[in-house]
Amino acid sequence: MPSHARSLSAPRVAIATCAAYPELDPDDRPLIAALQAAGLAPSIAVWNDPHVLWQEFDLVVLRSTWDYTGALPQFLAWIDGLAGITDVANSADVVRWSSEKTYLQVLDAAGVPTVPTIFVHDGEDPDFPDCEFVVKPTVSAGSRNTYRFSADRRDAAHAAVRDIHLQGKNVMIQPYLASVDTLAETAMVYLDGTFSHAARKAALLGLDVTEHAFENGLFIREEITARTPRADQRAVADAALACAPHGWLYARVDLIDDHDGRPVVLEVEMVEPSLFLGTSPDPATGAAARLAQAICSRLGD
Repeated sequence: MPSHARSLSAPRVAIATCAAYPELDPDDRPLIAALQAAGLAPSIAVWNDPHVLWQEFDLVVLRSTWDYTGALPQFLAWIDGLAGITDVANSADVVRWSSEKTYLQVLDAAGVPTVPTIFVHDGEDPDFPDCEFVVKPTVSAGSRNTYRFSADRRDAAHAAVRDIHLQGKNVMIQPYLASVDTLAETAMVYLDGTFSHAARKAALLGLDVTEHAFENGLFIREEITARTPRADQRAVADAALACAPHGWLYARVDLIDDHDGRPVVLEVEMVEPSLFLGTSPDPATGAAARLAQAICSRLGD
């Protein structure tokens, strides 16, 4: 806990969100009751609301801050500004590491199976694979500015790359792995360094995704159900998180199967991932309660 003065009442925890979700996403709302049951005093606060007095909180927990990708410098500056006045989870170094998907290069270099990825900086000529592929920014969330192309649509893909570069973002190109259409993604959720539960995320991206597919302009609503992960999926997710900065409160590793049926890392989400608390196999005392206890432990450090 920071060394500055605190009230002797219940520790105050700010659950940070964005203006589009002032009451949090429905999946996150059970956390409020779980924190209250654990003896804490939670409040929901919009991260870029200038009227919030962050110094009055013992801890700020990032949750539904889903608009950060369009304002990453401001978001990082806000987190840096919390230093010295309160604690934040996940921490600034974890957020920086996870906010730019070039961390996939770190995982690949460490031998962690990942989706093959080509990174394209502004001014570089993209190299598209000879198969269906996906084009997206290296800073993104909720499938915003993410495009799926067939191999013969290279002109459209070039236009998508140019559009992303014009937004000041770098580009990543990945082959579209067909297993996502049948097996979907597996989201591996970890709380306070320990595996908690997994969820099945239905296929995100058709060949034609319109703006109407996005909730509040921020993310595509997915079909989420509980899933029991395989041992090889657990091993890959564990290996991915071993490459991340230490000290995180929560993390989600999204996996898909490659053409040989082996799990590969699609993303490591440690900024503001949905944690799919409702898919925990023990919802009454499950993931929300475990996250609340992890927050209590963090406050006691």
